[in-house]
Amino acid sequence: MKIPFNKPYLTGKETDYIKEAVESQKISGNGVFTHKCQQFFENKYGIQKALLTTSCTDALEMAAILINIKDGDEIIMPSYTFVSTANAFVLRGAKIVFCDSRSDHPGIDENKIESLITSKTKAIVPVHYAGVACDMNKIMKLAKEYNLFVIEDAAQAIESYYTFPDGTTKALGSIGHLATFSFHETKNIISGEGGLLAINDSQFIQRAEIIWEKGTNRSAFFRGEIDKYGWVDIGSSFLPSEIIAAFLWAQLENLERIQNKRLEIWSFYKEQLKDLPIRVQSIPTYSTNNAHMFYIVTENSNDRKKIIKKLTDNGIGAVFHYLSLHTSEFYKSKYNGSELPLSDYYSNCLIRLPFFFNLTSQEQLKVCTLINSYF
Repeated sequence: MKIPFNKPYLTGKETDYIKEAVESQKISGNGVFTHKCQQFFENKYGIQKALLTTSCTDALEMAAILINIKDGDEIIMPSYTFVSTANAFVLRGAKIVFCDSRSDHPGIDENKIESLITSKTKAIVPVHYAGVACDMNKIMKLAKEYNLFVIEDAAQAIESYYTFPDGTTKALGSIGHLATFSFHETKNIISGEGGLLAINDSQFIQRAEIIWEKGTNRSAFFRGEIDKYGWVDIGSSFLPSEIIAAFLWAQLENLERIQNKRLEIWSFYKEQLKDLPIRVQSIPTYSTNNAHMFYIVTENSNDRKKIIKKLTDNGIGAVFHYLSLHTSEFYKSKYNGSELPLSDYYSNCLIRLPFFFNLTSQEQLKVCTLINSYF
């Protein structure tokens, strides 16, 4: 019995909606399915304006353009994240200031951010790793005090929420000035490739539509607000086709069912692995759990290597995750900050276990039995 790390889940309606999009003869994007998906995010999560993109990477690049990143600007973000989080700002000339992870979670250590702020700091980019919220109350307070932008990398965080100290609960992606989501095939809700830019500060809405439409005011033209459109700003081809949006809509319609099943899978792993001499994924009290992934953290890299080999030898696709960006081949010569031991610890010791909608309890039990047998 081979168990892959990931297996994309199809609801059964994807091809129906794709056929509908094709037959409408409007397949280039910003059509009916695009609007449905965008309105879903705006209505369900309280986002002021949502724009579908071809990837979360593109959404991050739009965010960097929107806050006018220039050479020398500094962006604070965790080192333990995917390269796209940093690339979007590096492309605009920014210097990345990496922050270490928390001791209890791979997310950014909110208590270490303030010491990294300088007169050149432009934005903080918290990454909600595994769909678990960063402490957004602390981050938003810092941003307000130092007049900084906050761009939430919510690639993994659909249907996850943060509770403020006053009891107010908000969806991740609706708190920062801007936020980005991913619909890559490994995410909870998928479209193969795809993403979304969430705009929570009205000053960015009009310009975001222009950047999204290759630097033109084409969207305003189609709404009948102007009699012709042209090139008015920088931009690129960030919006996806209606075929991608149609696929995504089939997934969003089934969000609740998908989430319920993923939470069952997550809870099974948690129960089976809770007594081992490893760190098992935990959720802070201020965050909900969207069951994006299940990971364990070993005491050392040697244990991780042996556990992954044991699983692989038995046909199970278990993987490590990010390598610390500050030690990457591309950025290590540019990095002049302090050591980030916790980020490196997660890079060396974290294992992601198989996680997908159709994963059976029998398959999970095999994974857990092998990990238990190692210890």
